[in-house]
Amino acid sequence: MTGAAETPAPVFGLSANRRQFALLMAVNAFVGGMVGLERAVVPLLGERTFGLTSTTVILSFVAAFGLAKAFANLGAGRLAEVWTRRRILIAGWLFGLPVPFLLIWAPSWGWIAFANILLGLNQGLCWSMTVNMKVDLVGPRRRGTALGLNEAAGYLAVAAAAYASGLIASRYGLRPEPFYLGIAFAAFGLAISTILVRDTSPFVQLESTRHNGSARPSLMAAFTRSTWGDRRLVGISQAGFVNNLNDALAWGIFPLYFSARGLDIQQVSILAAAYPLVWAFMQLGTGWGSDRYGRKSLIVLGMGTQAIAIAAVAASDSFALWLAAVSFLGLGTAMVYPTLLAAIGDFVHPAERATTMGVYRFWRDIGAVAGAIAAGAAADALNLDVAILVISAATALSAIIAQWWMAGSRIEFPPEELEGAIP
Repeated sequence: MTGAAETPAPVFGLSANRRQFALLMAVNAFVGGMVGLERAVVPLLGERTFGLTSTTVILSFVAAFGLAKAFANLGAGRLAEVWTRRRILIAGWLFGLPVPFLLIWAPSWGWIAFANILLGLNQGLCWSMTVNMKVDLVGPRRRGTALGLNEAAGYLAVAAAAYASGLIASRYGLRPEPFYLGIAFAAFGLAISTILVRDTSPFVQLESTRHNGSARPSLMAAFTRSTWGDRRLVGISQAGFVNNLNDALAWGIFPLYFSARGLDIQQVSILAAAYPLVWAFMQLGTGWGSDRYGRKSLIVLGMGTQAIAIAAVAASDSFALWLAAVSFLGLGTAMVYPTLLAAIGDFVHPAERATTMGVYRFWRDIGAVAGAIAAGAAADALNLDVAILVISAATALSAIIAQWWMAGSRIEFPPEELEGAIP
C-alpha cells in the first residue's frame, strides 16, 4: 500500500514560494487598507462630527491605536514561536472585524478610541506575522527585498484607502459610507488567512539548522538586548520610535493643519494619500538596495530626509508645496522602514527573530503614542507649526544617534549555503 506523500522540503526564495508570498502580500494589503481608512477621515470626524476642540483629545485615537499595536507587537513574536505564525495572523483578523462597525455606529469619541484599540491589535498581530512569514520564506540573503515588497503592498493599500475614504467622504459625508470599505477588507483578509495561507515553521527550522549556535530567548532577554544591551539593536529601536513619531504627526496633525489653512476634504485626502503612496513605491527599491549596499547608510539618510520634509511642511503655504513636502517625507520613510526590519534579521538567530522583531515593533509603535501626545500638547499649548517643528528636530537628532550607535556595525550575512533546500 502506498504511504502518504511526503511534505516537500522547504526551499528559500521568492520564485520558489511565489504563491504563498503573493497571498501574504494580498493579506498585508488588506491590513494596510484597514488603517488607511482613518488617515484622512477620523481627525476631521473628531473635529466636525463630535465637536472636539482639543488637538490632544482628537489625537487620543492615534495614541490608543499605537499603544494597543505596540503591546500586540511585543507579544506577537513570542506567541508566534509558541502557537505558529498562521494562528496569530488569524487571531489578528478576529480583532479587526468589529472595527468598521464601531466607526460607523460610535455614539461618542470614546467609542472611536476603543475601535482604535481593536485596530491596533489587528495591525500588530497581522502585520507582524506577514513580516515574519515573508522573511521565513525568502531566506537570509533577501530579507530587505522581501520586506520592501511587504511594506510596499501594505502602504500602497494605506494610500489607496486614505484617498478613497476621503473621496467618498467629500461626496457622501464623513460616515458611514467611507467605512463600508473596512468591512470588505476585514472579510477578505480573514478568508485568505484562514483558507489559503500556510504556516512557515518548516522554513524557520531549516534556517536554524544551518545557523551557528541555538537560541530560544525569553521575551525579557530580547527586550533587554534591544532596549539597552546591544548598541546595534538600540540604534534600530530608537530610529523606529522616531519614525512612528513622524507617522503620528502625518496621521493626526497634518489633516487638521491642512484643513485649518483652507484646504477641502478632497485636497486633504490627496495629501494624506501621497505620503504613504511614495513610501510604498520607493520601498520596492530601498529594500533591495539595503540588501546590496548595506543598512546603516539608508537608515541615517532616511531619518535626515524625514526631518527636512517635516520642516518643509511648516515652511510651505500652498497645496503644491505641501504635496512636494509630504512626498519627500514618504521617500525618507521608505529608506528607513524595510531597512530597520531587515537589519534585525541580520543581527539575531532565526529562532529569536520573531521575538526580537516584536520588541523592535513595540518601541516603534510606542513612538506613535509619544508622537500623538507630544504633538497634541504642543499644538494646544502653542500652535500646529511649533508641533511640527518640534517633531522635525527630534527626527534630525535620531539620525545623529543612529550614526553614532550603529557606527562600526557591519552587516554579517549568513553563509551562501543557507540558501536552498534541506539536503
